[in-house]
Amino acid sequence: MSTDDALVSPSHTSPGHGTAAGEVVVQRGRYYEELEVDARYVHRPGRTLTEADNVLFSTLTMNHQALHLDAAWSATQPFGQRLVNSLLTLSTLVGLSVAQLSQGTIVANLGFTEVMFPHPLFHGDTLYAETVVTAKRLSRSRPGQGVVTLEHTGRNQDDVVVVTASRNVLFLCREQP
Repeated sequence: MSTDDALVSPSHTSPGHGTAAGEVVVQRGRYYEELEVDARYVHRPGRTLTEADNVLFSTLTMNHQALHLDAAWSATQPFGQRLVNSLLTLSTLVGLSVAQLSQGTIVANLGFTEVMFPHPLFHGDTLYAETVVTAKRLSRSRPGQGVVTLEHTGRNQDDVVVVTASRNVLFLCREQP
């Protein structure tokens, strides 16, 4: 990672791979100018979602849906087992993109459209994510910021699409007015 791709922190002095002695490179997202329409970002590593993840997320968010919590009942339902809470799947999809796209460069998440869950995610499945930049424009009301549309896709370990979402995000510009 070059200095252009990261924030350099003067408060630390450990050298990193490919950096000058004493320089520290801190991972960050991309500024508005660095995001190109049709660019595809593959986010790795993936995240294996466990029973504990699903139960904790479901109970923390007061979602007591039996399809997420009741193994015996879920076994009698069409999928034959509990499903990972779809909002946990969506949250993880977005979370997998943060380090590469928006860490420290996002102003606000503006909204989601066309969220789809074409296939369920089950306990023990691993979610892999990728993002394509589909549109961008400078903000008309917020100088130094730009609106970017991101198309997120999540696949399981068998390369089956389990979630897609379009998201509008307000990014910082590198050069502030």
